[in-house]
Amino acid sequence: MAKPFLKWAGGKKWFINQERDRLPLHFNRYIEPFLGGGSVFFYINPQQAILSDINNELVNAYICLRDEFESVYKNLHIHQIHNSEEYYYIIRDRQTRTSVTSAARTIYLNKACFNGVYRVNRDGKFNVPYGKVKNVLFDRNALQEASIALRGAEILCQDFEATIDQAEQDDFIFCDPPYAVLNEDNRFVSYTANLFSWNDQVRLSQALNRAAQRGVKILMTNVDHQAVRALYEILQGFEFEVVERKCVISSQLNARRIYTELIVTANM
Repeated sequence: MAKPFLKWAGGKKWFINQERDRLPLHFNRYIEPFLGGGSVFFYINPQQAILSDINNELVNAYICLRDEFESVYKNLHIHQIHNSEEYYYIIRDRQTRTSVTSAARTIYLNKACFNGVYRVNRDGKFNVPYGKVKNVLFDRNALQEASIALRGAEILCQDFEATIDQAEQDDFIFCDPPYAVLNEDNRFVSYTANLFSWNDQVRLSQALNRAAQRGVKILMTNVDHQAVRALYEILQGFEFEVVERKCVISSQLNARRIYTELIVTANM
């Protein structure tokens, strides 16, 4: 079975471990508008999929691994050989010239940076410090399996609403948005330079409602917050349940604790 090749804040390994029985057994296409590390996609390994994210570097890494595996791996092997703290900062500050070298840079930085965090500054530049990993190893077989799993996927860099609007009857949307809410301190993590705002949460609920009315199967994980629940309580056909999960990707140890998570479903 293919596995995620990136470690991503907000990843859904916990969902696969704890809640995988909630996933539907039968559907047409798998659709994921907030791709991140792709844990659920790789677990399901669907024959057809639409995967998207607003993060251009992330999307490029997926596309290049799918389409140009050998070239990406060649560049990763070079990074593996030369890895050091000094080398890491050279690569972090370097402007890549091709999509392949950019993809390899993204994957390498994700592997070598502190705690696998993706974070950018206001200028959109990756600024996570070195993780002091002595040996950065890239498993060729695992990466090739991920590349093969992605062959049936259309991979797009676009807004989540455009992706959700592509879903048709009996498609399955797995939706895991960034956690931006009203009056909720220390829960939002900036994965991209463009923040996921409360207005985006409202747009998301509206897009999912339209999809549900078309007969699309929907499973969304979101922050367990009264304001978020209220968005779906007023919609017909949506059900939700609160579960617990651990948050382990954080630069601060005291932030690594158990959170409650909201799971919203429709047509399941």
